[in-house]
This record gives sequence, structure tokens and C-alpha cells, in this order.
Amino acid sequence: MPRSLREVVFVDGVRTPFGKAGDKGIYAQTRADDLVIRCIRELLRRHPELPKERVEEVAIAATTQIGDQGLTLGRLAALLSGLPQTTPGYSIDRMCAGAMTAVTTVASSIGVGAIDIAIAGGVEHMGRHPMGQGIDPNPRIVSERIVDQSALVMGKTAENLHDRFPQLTKARSDAYALGSQRRLAAAYEAGKIQPDLVTVATRNAAAGFGLATADEPPRPSTTLADLEALKTPFRSHGNVTAGNSAGLNDGATACLLASEDAAVALGMPVKMRLVSYSFVGVEPEVMGIGPVPATEKALAKAGLSIEDIGLFELNEAFAVQVLAFLDHFGIADDDPRVNQYGGAIATGHPLASSGIRLMTQLARQFEDNPQVRYGLTSMCIGIGMGGTVIWENPHHADYVPSARKA
Repeated sequence: MPRSLREVVFVDGVRTPFGKAGDKGIYAQTRADDLVIRCIRELLRRHPELPKERVEEVAIAATTQIGDQGLTLGRLAALLSGLPQTTPGYSIDRMCAGAMTAVTTVASSIGVGAIDIAIAGGVEHMGRHPMGQGIDPNPRIVSERIVDQSALVMGKTAENLHDRFPQLTKARSDAYALGSQRRLAAAYEAGKIQPDLVTVATRNAAAGFGLATADEPPRPSTTLADLEALKTPFRSHGNVTAGNSAGLNDGATACLLASEDAAVALGMPVKMRLVSYSFVGVEPEVMGIGPVPATEKALAKAGLSIEDIGLFELNEAFAVQVLAFLDHFGIADDDPRVNQYGGAIATGHPLASSGIRLMTQLARQFEDNPQVRYGLTSMCIGIGMGGTVIWENPHHADYVPSARKA
């Protein structure tokens, strides 16, 4: 039976404010699953034109899938969000790129016609479930030298990246980190972040009830001197600090994806259209280089070049990882096309949730930049991987809806 692939669109995305992990964080006594459930409910509230029974899949990512982040989280979140019992769901783990993988997985199902509409999301409560909690790595990984031992500590892989590319100095990383804080502060001031946030009711046995309305990690008053003075915990006289890295955070994201035909038929907005995506493996001990080959592969699949990309949303697990990407493609450290609203260094990085934050921010930037046709979201991934998704701007003059293509 002859079939053709269908266009997949990003309808909408939301996230919780990101919190600091630990006993003093805003979500210290809030369940992880409740965070992503709040996001799903908000998507449904914002889109009354979408009948709940039309949601055919819920894919939710978490890196540490135990406790309130375990037990087939996608299915439980679907049920607890008010979706009908006929809506299936599942869980995904690709470490930091969990939500990104949830998006590309359900997008593939939509593309081949298995489903029309799906919700993808991610959650990480690093306060309750620190990265690596309960894991038991096979000793052969190190004993047989399959990977360098440093590959199991993300901060050490960032130091390794500094070693491999000596031009990526601590001074450049600190300067980039300062820029991230300033760009996020400017985005908040301009009202660019708030529309995609969902408020979250919190509780604390000592402090009582509260309401999370803004990200907790940002430090807008940070100075370069502050960053230069920080310790380098992963190596004596090293380069990686708490200031030029993403922190340990709690938070959740979710987005609504659909075939373009279904979105138009239901009157749902089209904020972006999926062009191509790629995940690749790299040396685990320098996992931060992963976005480079992932982007090259995604560009090749799409028949595009880096010059065609007008906006970049790069996850800032470490400043050095972003700088390695920029250097490879000949892009300046302060290029205004890159992370216009700041990045994970300022916002926070609740591991498996972050991929959709990148997409939601890119979608909003597309609205403000109709002259840009293509943008990308990209991440490095623990244990030596990279992921990139390329998107098309529906506000661009050359955008052709799939109905008109036919």
C-alpha cells in the first residue's frame, strides 16, 4: 500500500518555573509527577478546541525513573491529567535529551500515520532523585576501557573538552555564562518567558503553601568577578565552575504535537514545523561535543547548511559545550542568533525536561522573527551523545502549509 509521510507541527509548549534542587528549593516537598501533570493540564486548558479523546499518546521522559518519576510515567500522567482511559502512555530515558526524544518519538508516530495528536514531556526532580541515584553501572565499562572513567562524571567531561580545545578558555566560559544571565534577565523584563510558564502550587511543612511563578535559579546580579572567583570542583585549577555550568534543578515541561492536517482541521495554532532530527554517539569522555555531529547529520538529512539556520537554542549544560559548537561552525560567542532568552546556565537544567524548554523558546522567537525560516534546538547528552532537531518557521514568507503542497 503506497503511503506518504505527513508533516508534524509543534502546536504549543509550556513548562513549570524551574526550581533549585535540595531542601530549600521551591519544589522540595512537591511530587515530580505532579509537576508534569500540571503542564499537561495547562496544555489542555489552553486548547479547548482539542477534544481530550483526540490525544492518542503521552510520552514523558525522566532520567532517574524511580519513585515518583517511575512506573510508566506517561500513562499515569495521562490518567491523572484528566485524559480518558483510552489514552496510552509510556516513559522515555535519554538522559538530558529525554524530552527531546519524547518529541521526536511521537513525531515519528505522527509522521507515519499511526497517530494524529500526542503530548510529549519531561520531568526531573533532582532534589528527590539526584542523577545516578540507584544505578549500578556494569564494571566492564571501565575495566575493559570501553570508556574513560571520567565519562561517568559530567563535570569531568566538560574539563576534558577544555583540554581537547585549548582555545576554549575559562575566561571565555565565564564571559559566556555572564551573557546567559543577562539575556535571561532581559527576556524576563521584556515579558518573553512568562507566557510559557505555568504556575505551580507548592507546600512545605515548615513554610506552608506557596505559588511558584518564576524560575528560581537565575542570578541576574552576577558579575564577571563573581564568576572568576568560583572554585573548580572537578579539577584543581580547572575551568568548570558552578557559575559556567547549569545547576541541579527541579522542573517539568510538556508540548502538544500534531499532524499539520489535524492541527488545521481542529483550529489549533501551528508554531513550528518539524524538518529533521538526529541523534548521534560520540566519545563519552567528551560528551559535550555531541551537538556538533548531531547538527551536521540533521542538516544533511534536511538538505540545509548551517548558514540556513537563523536561530539557535543550544542547551547550556556547560558553557564550554556551547563554545565548542560555536567554534566548530564559525559562530561568534555573542552571536545574537544564539540563545536569545539566555540558557540553562541561568534558567536551570532539570535534565530530561530541558529539550522542550528549548523548543518552546524557539517557537516564541519565530513569532518575533518572521524573516528567519529555520531554527534548531540542540543538546549534549550524557554517556556520549548529541541530539539536534531542526524546525521551520510558519511565519516566514516561504512557508507552505501541507494542504497547499498537495
